[in-house]
Amino acid sequence: MGEDLRLARPFLLLLAFFATARFLQGLLGVPYARGHHIFSIVTLTMLSCVYYGVFTRRWRAYRLMHAIGIALLIGVIAQLTILILTLVSYASSLDTYFNHPMALNAQDLEQPVAFSRALANRVGGLVGNSIFAGIAGAIGWTLGGMLPER
Repeated sequence: MGEDLRLARPFLLLLAFFATARFLQGLLGVPYARGHHIFSIVTLTMLSCVYYGVFTRRWRAYRLMHAIGIALLIGVIAQLTILILTLVSYASSLDTYFNHPMALNAQDLEQPVAFSRALANRVGGLVGNSIFAGIAGAIGWTLGGMLPER
């Protein structure tokens, strides 16, 4: 796993940038509907998983399960980041994009989401989005066969 974490450093740097920017957007009062898509951690994660799958197949000779494994690792780290920033938002009573009702799939967008429901949504995202990250890595690995050898 240490080698996979070293390989994931560019993603981790981008994740830190996106998470910080997304957190600050909420603190600075940028309306969620206007800014939520700009620093989307889920979009970053899915595209990264595809690219990591592509490049690790061709240039690192990873087998399918290894490409899925690194994609799962990337997905779990991203989802843990979202979960932690949600916890920080609730613990600090801050209005951020991480505790916004729309981000938590609430029906009533005018009412804050209860912490227990937010936590359940984030744990569901941790499981579901990590699985989707693995699938994205597998798709990338499949596409990696189209790249030249070196």
